[in-house]
Amino acid sequence: MMNRNEALNLVNTYIKAPGLVNHMLAVEAAMRFYAKELNQDVEIWGLTGLLHDYDWEIHPTLDLHPAAGIALLREQGVPEEILHAILAHGVDTGVPRETLLDKGLYACDEITGLVTAVALVRPSRSLYDLTSSSVKKKWKDRAFAAGVNREEVAEAAADFGVELWQHVDNVILAMRAIAPELGLEGNLREGE
Repeated sequence: MMNRNEALNLVNTYIKAPGLVNHMLAVEAAMRFYAKELNQDVEIWGLTGLLHDYDWEIHPTLDLHPAAGIALLREQGVPEEILHAILAHGVDTGVPRETLLDKGLYACDEITGLVTAVALVRPSRSLYDLTSSSVKKKWKDRAFAAGVNREEVAEAAADFGVELWQHVDNVILAMRAIAPELGLEGNLREGE
């Protein structure tokens, strides 16, 4: 099975946009958090989050992503359960979200972008003082992070079995663990 360093090398080979790499790292952190919480395989869940969008710059349309990128992952020895979850996170693949891993990836994907966007407009520009109540305020403003489909995010959390605002708190907590790597320390340090 591919290890994390190999997965990160693959991501860095195919993704040049730092924001997209950070998104994938954020999803990985959220997936690892939930794997621990749910007694699942942390490496499988982490790799799923890290690799889920590796082909976006090669196949930047929903009719191709993520399906067109699966062959390369399969050649690299990525387990079928990860490939299934990556396919299931796509909206136009026709692959149903069946497993907890599938549902976890879908639930963690879009919400990390919204959390990042909210952190970046705060005076601190940090995850360390961010709470779900701040995300909730921005949630209501449809013009803010307009690309985030709020209904899909809410449905994904419900399908995953986590109350939406608890999910947001969990994702914030997971992302805080890698805030320096994500560039989301802002003007705070951990513990301030």
